[in-house]
Amino acid sequence: SVNLAPFSFFGGVGNYPPTIMVAIGQRQGRPKDTLRNIQETGEFVVHIVDETLAPAMNVTSGEYAYEVNEFELAHLATVPSLEVRPPRLAAAPVALECKVSQLVPVDGTTYTMVLGRVLHFHVREGLLRPNGLVDADLLRPVARLGGYEYATLGAVFEMQRPPA
Repeated sequence: SVNLAPFSFFGGVGNYPPTIMVAIGQRQGRPKDTLRNIQETGEFVVHIVDETLAPAMNVTSGEYAYEVNEFELAHLATVPSLEVRPPRLAAAPVALECKVSQLVPVDGTTYTMVLGRVLHFHVREGLLRPNGLVDADLLRPVARLGGYEYATLGAVFEMQRPPA
């Protein structure tokens, strides 16, 4: 079953090879749908949500039955991924196609840390700056903080590292 779900616990782990982490809890003592799918397929796609997708993203945060297609529920179109079986969200400004490299139960919690190797990056045209980094002002990402709280970016600024 395909599903979408916003995650508070997501981040980069390393860049060579590109690796990300998603921490997924349980629902009523069973793996959430996202973890179940990852355990069964060994593959997943992570999307970066921008401000225009925030309302649809919120629709996907409900605790729906496993059989419910949250893409359809939120009226979001999919496109096939290039290297993994799960589809991508067509409107996402950034999508990361991933293959599981490790599933790590987090001691003392109901969480599983999923480490995924990014096999393919999809970045909307016009978002990359000449230095290869995403232009955050153009991306306008939404971050899930936890509970019902989300955030957008304030000022984006640079600071040079001091010489050692």
